[in-house]
Amino acid sequence: MTSTTSAGTTAHISDPAQAQHRILRVLVASQVLSGAGLAAGVTVGALLAQDMLGSTSLAGLPSALFTAGSALAAVAVGRISQSRGRRPGLATGYLIGAVGSAGVIVSAVLDNPVLLFIALFVYGAGTATNLQARYAGADLAAPGHRARAVSTVLVATTLGGVAGPNLAAPTGTFAETLGIPNLAGPFILSGAAYALAALVLAVWLRPDPLLLARAVAQAKEADAAAANPTDDSAHTSEGRRGVVLGALVMILTQLVMVAIMTMTPVHMHDHGHGTAASGLVIAIHIGAMYLPSPLTGWLVDHYGRMKVAAASGITLLAAGVLAAIAPGDSVALLALALALLGLGWNFGLVSGTAIITDTVPLATRAKTQGLVDVSIAVAGATGGMASGIMVAATSYPVLALTGGVLSLALLPAVAATAYRR
Repeated sequence: MTSTTSAGTTAHISDPAQAQHRILRVLVASQVLSGAGLAAGVTVGALLAQDMLGSTSLAGLPSALFTAGSALAAVAVGRISQSRGRRPGLATGYLIGAVGSAGVIVSAVLDNPVLLFIALFVYGAGTATNLQARYAGADLAAPGHRARAVSTVLVATTLGGVAGPNLAAPTGTFAETLGIPNLAGPFILSGAAYALAALVLAVWLRPDPLLLARAVAQAKEADAAAANPTDDSAHTSEGRRGVVLGALVMILTQLVMVAIMTMTPVHMHDHGHGTAASGLVIAIHIGAMYLPSPLTGWLVDHYGRMKVAAASGITLLAAGVLAAIAPGDSVALLALALALLGLGWNFGLVSGTAIITDTVPLATRAKTQGLVDVSIAVAGATGGMASGIMVAATSYPVLALTGGVLSLALLPAVAATAYRR
């Protein structure tokens, strides 16, 4: 295939496999940048709100605003990608995130909480775009390598995610030299990182993976239809089941992960641990969320999507049980529980993404993926809000155990889908 099929698909790369290697390199570069932008801003968002308001009562609002902005942006990025390709969709999402970062800086200079909250909502677009980039890695991947392509993009986020928080102090000092409040400093890094990620994608993500994948698929379908015209109603039905299962896997894992993760630092604080101990546990958790991605991708491609999705539910159950029975003074056991929690989430995200990519037609893939990511964002917000209410009404062990048991709902869903095949 050498002709240009749509804007953004170039003719000089005729081999999809060759194009895939280039696309993954560009996506990895953009994810390293965007990971720094995401982590740097999230690190101080709550502290900035608390400092500006002089109260902790609304310090949790930034997280809710990130999530709300992320949900709305997931729809927008998905629709732009659907109509024009991954390159304009992802680049636009990161540019909006950069604008949100600039808005946070301006609000800090003006000491304007209303502007801060609006800017944080806009900043959430970077979160959604960072997550949706994983789909671009799978567009041109061969069916047996899709999960590994997704995992390559995911693990790149870790590099920037580790660097971002560690640059909070120096960027704060730099901000002060410019007459900007210290806590707004990390948003200078966020804005620059998101803008650079957008630039990398806009300039180098060529050919556009989604548009080229469509062109290749259309050519194959035309040849297949000419050779053996068939009714595709069964394929459509299977695609619907795949979307439901893939979405369920990612929604449940996000709900359980966020609920337990959110309340673990609070649980540790109640047992006399300082921020250093809880920070270590969360750092181990985040590492377990992303660093195993290459191994997870290989497992999904080698052993199948369904088996790893089932393993996600079992791993989350183990995490919930261990968190529930771990003594409150045992940092080691809580760290192990949170590591299992991150690993279970990783199993669910990679396998769920592969299931969605396998079963959704290219004609509607980007839009469907955007809507699925909205559901994931809503699940995360629900888990975060419900976790505090549940712990207040019962206890952290009850929350952890409930989350673990809830994750077992994946097993009958996976078994039913596997049986129908």
